Amino acid sequence: MERKLLLVSSLHLLLLSLFTAYSNGSKVGICYGRNADDLPTPDKVAQLVQLHSIKYVRIYDSNIQVIKAFANTGVELMVGVPNSDLLPFSQYQSNVDTWLRNSILPYYPATMITYITVGAEITESPGNVSSLVVPAMVNVHTALKKVGLHKRIKVSSTHSLRILSRSFPPSAGAFDSKYAFFLKPMLEFLVENQSPFMVDLYPYYAYRDSPSKVSLDYALFSSSASDVIDPNTGLVYTNMFDAQLDSIFFALMALNFRTLKIMVTESGWPSKGAAKETAATPDNAQTYNTNLIRHVINDAGTPAKPGEEIDVYIFSLFNENRKPGLESERNWGLFYPDQTSVYSLDWTGRGNVDIVTGANITSSNGTWCVASNNASDADLKNALNWACGPGNVDCSAIQPSQPCYQPDTLASHASFAFNSFYQQNGATDVACDFGGTGVKTTKDPSYDACIYATASKLGTGNSSSAASTSTSSAEGGASSWLMQTLPFKLSLLLISISIAL
Repeated sequence: MERKLLLVSSLHLLLLSLFTAYSNGSKVGICYGRNADDLPTPDKVAQLVQLHSIKYVRIYDSNIQVIKAFANTGVELMVGVPNSDLLPFSQYQSNVDTWLRNSILPYYPATMITYITVGAEITESPGNVSSLVVPAMVNVHTALKKVGLHKRIKVSSTHSLRILSRSFPPSAGAFDSKYAFFLKPMLEFLVENQSPFMVDLYPYYAYRDSPSKVSLDYALFSSSASDVIDPNTGLVYTNMFDAQLDSIFFALMALNFRTLKIMVTESGWPSKGAAKETAATPDNAQTYNTNLIRHVINDAGTPAKPGEEIDVYIFSLFNENRKPGLESERNWGLFYPDQTSVYSLDWTGRGNVDIVTGANITSSNGTWCVASNNASDADLKNALNWACGPGNVDCSAIQPSQPCYQPDTLASHASFAFNSFYQQNGATDVACDFGGTGVKTTKDPSYDACIYATASKLGTGNSSSAASTSTSSAEGGASSWLMQTLPFKLSLLLISISIAL
């Protein structure tokens, strides 16, 4: 029996590695914070993440319900060890072994946990935990090594930009000397174990705190921003994000850690703020995050490391009403707790953004969203239930005796619901994904008295043709479908193997 289970587990790990290898290039993920009292349940959050084809999620603890919710979804999870746990984690290896045995191993690899962050922005923590972080990281790595997962699950810790004493010009980037006591052994640990240096970058704060020195266009990746030239290197910077990222690179290079990969574990822009936070608007948030995604997806790299792959996690999934501080702290989310979008966001990196208004100008003039002929009934049903439920689509027209009830088929009902959601959410590619079950069409699906909505009928006023993207959208839909369903197919294969054994 043990041999059979070991074989199944080994096959699962092999297939998991093949699935992971399928994905390459820079990655864009999302931070799933839960400092709120009105959020949807973890299983609904997992459905929302899948609906938008988000493949990478960061959580800040090891909540079992959250970890379980992402099982068999194909979503890679970054799990956190909170600062409050650093003391017990650093003191005794047995504490970490027990945590790993109870909180991680029972759910792996069904839940694809790829990173464990030990501590978060420890230099910003009110408690003196900096001396605890490296011992805790070592113990977590040791626990993983005992069970043979130290090469599959990487261990690191996240930092704020204030770990630097200088960040401008980028070439003068330098770590604050008061952190040297833990920083050097941490960097050595990261290199030895091929883990990334993790940093949270926020051009928003740079602009908010120094609007006379940093232009809004420069912070938002706007093409109309004035270039900034590093006087030491002659490198030209067109946006604040690259400048901040390169300041970390030069700081690492100054300590002879130039080969260490840098991962951005938080970046984003708030959609609402206090009176003095005038830049915290939905338009600016949409512009920053859309431009950031495009910058990352295109593998543009930075002036100091052109073409370098950059993995970025956008902060955050939801607005969090319990966060302290200024109004902006509670309004970083892409979604409201009811799962409706705060603003439209193109996760593909292909949509156009108006650099003046920040509005996503991909519109539905001449395009609709319908159910894919290749989608299974089960996937269509799940997507339809989501659209008519958490997606807040008015599905009354597909109820009995209503104009869009006939033909009474799953595909017809799903098409109506998909299109309504698509038009209500900016008519972007991602708004028609539905886990690969939705496709865009230039043929009006309306029939008889059943009228399919368009952006103009919803009063959006957007008017640029998206027809030219239909081919790439279809290709993206096929890729999304494959990546979305592959984990489930692998699981079914494993079940078949286990039964055969």
